[in-house]
Amino acid sequence: MQQWKTLKREVVFDHGKYLKIERHQIELPNGTIITDWPWIVSPDYALVMPVTDRGTIYLFRQTKYAVEGTSFAPVGGHIDSGEDPLTAAKRELREEMGCEAREWIYLGSFKGNGNHGGGTGHLFVAFDAHIVAEPQRDDLEEMELVELTIGQVKEKLLAGEVKVLGWIAMLALAILYIQEQQRYLT
Repeated sequence: MQQWKTLKREVVFDHGKYLKIERHQIELPNGTIITDWPWIVSPDYALVMPVTDRGTIYLFRQTKYAVEGTSFAPVGGHIDSGEDPLTAAKRELREEMGCEAREWIYLGSFKGNGNHGGGTGHLFVAFDAHIVAEPQRDDLEEMELVELTIGQVKEKLLAGEVKVLGWIAMLALAILYIQEQQRYLT
């Protein structure tokens, strides 16, 4: 299979570092040219599922502007310019939860939208996570730290209590990893 080719890019909306929209001219493998393909530019981000030495998981119960009600969520945030994904993941865990972890597992990097861009999510499991300081949050949303078993996280996923697709994928992939490694089976 062949990749599509980008022939031209034009910024049609610039809302600063968090959102740009471009119009691309692309060529399909069969030679067809599409002159107005929409493309979204947003920052890459890191998501972390912190697992304690007891096998429990720290998550947030929080609000988000685009989510009705509350949702359970992993810790995460945008990757700063020049920052690598693991450094960002460690920074977010420390800032938002006041935690550090002894062992980090990289689960992969994934596009949020396969056709129209958007940021790339870099996913991690942080084992032996432990609270070392007060969180230094600058988020606008309300959030509360909760500690759940793996079984409870599965229940929240299946009950629709995790309401952002990237978070769902991240938590499910992390739980699959833990089960494959036969760690903290509950």
